[in-house]
Amino acid sequence: MIILSRFAALPLLEAHKAGLLELNVSPDLGRTLCLVRLGERGAAFPQGPTISWPSLTEISESQHGCFSIDPESGDATKIQAFSGATKRHYSLYATESGPPTLLISGIPMHRIKNTDPLQSSEAMLSALGTSSGPALDTATGLGYTALGLAHAAAHVTTIEWDPAAHAICRANPWSDGLFSLPNLETRLGDSFEVVQSFSDGQFAQILHDPPTLALAGQLYSGEFYRRLFRVLRKRGRLFHYIGDPASRTGASTTAGVLKRLKEAGFVKILPAPEAFGVVCEK
Repeated sequence: MIILSRFAALPLLEAHKAGLLELNVSPDLGRTLCLVRLGERGAAFPQGPTISWPSLTEISESQHGCFSIDPESGDATKIQAFSGATKRHYSLYATESGPPTLLISGIPMHRIKNTDPLQSSEAMLSALGTSSGPALDTATGLGYTALGLAHAAAHVTTIEWDPAAHAICRANPWSDGLFSLPNLETRLGDSFEVVQSFSDGQFAQILHDPPTLALAGQLYSGEFYRRLFRVLRKRGRLFHYIGDPASRTGASTTAGVLKRLKEAGFVKILPAPEAFGVVCEK
């Protein structure tokens, strides 16, 4: 599957204009490179289609769109979906460094200022720490944190509310493994409700990276924190992404989160400013 953004289309167009006959570019948003032949009709990918220059021009004119390429025709289709469940628009948002983020109703689900989605996910994982015990990821998104947890954890359960997000994941090269790793289980449903199905003390770790407060207020509630406390093992760790603690909104949200986490029973609640969240224990 070939997935392109302007960060691959523009170099191809410029190389063709300069009279070059081939160029190394990424066919998968920066994960790998391949040698592409440049001809009169378009750019020919190895073992793949020839993408016409008009199609590449269309891709290059989209500031952050990601496009899947039809393996037969070479036609480009923007990766996006409208959710009938939530009435929200989902799309894959390209970054210059490679790993894309997920846009929900125009709101990016990862930090992209002075970082990229994968680096910001790695910061959260680092703040939580490594454990071989079972782990819970409360909000799948593009699956970056779930995949990171799966490197060490014996088993990871990740929960996604909207099937539209899963559809975007299946088109994202950087989400590879989310639906195939043997120690990673994906569930569809509302985390607020799904967590109720887990046993007391089932998880050694929980990574809680919810959408914004405006999109998922109940995932910031005292009741949800009590549910997370119940399914976490004694001395288990929870990381909670909140947002920029230096911003006015982030500071206000953090104060409320800290209060509710303490009331739910969590201890050793410490800021993790490099990951824009807090870490605590049961």
